[in-house]
Amino acid sequence: MTKAGLIDLIAEKVALKKKDIAPVINAVFESITESLAHGEKCTFVDFGVFEVRNRAAREGRNPQNPKVIVKIPAKKVPVFRPGKGLKEKVQSTAQKKGAGKKKK
Repeated sequence: MTKAGLIDLIAEKVALKKKDIAPVINAVFESITESLAHGEKCTFVDFGVFEVRNRAAREGRNPQNPKVIVKIPAKKVPVFRPGKGLKEKVQSTAQKKGAGKKKK
């Protein structure tokens, strides 16, 4: 799903115009982004947690010349941990789709 697809889906579900939904979706994404940039955690019960983790410095190899060792600096990366409700919904949906398939 894309951002445009999400806007279309929400507009259809709440019976509003896309132009009214788009600023709300953009504001949500901006708010999450700003919170993560300030080192804050964003927790959405039953959906998941967005947070920033520190990735340690390490050595890697140049893919174009594997003999050359490259130092990769430490950095902060955003991560998402799915919540229990999201995991259960995905699992139950996957099981329903898999139940209709014939075994060979």
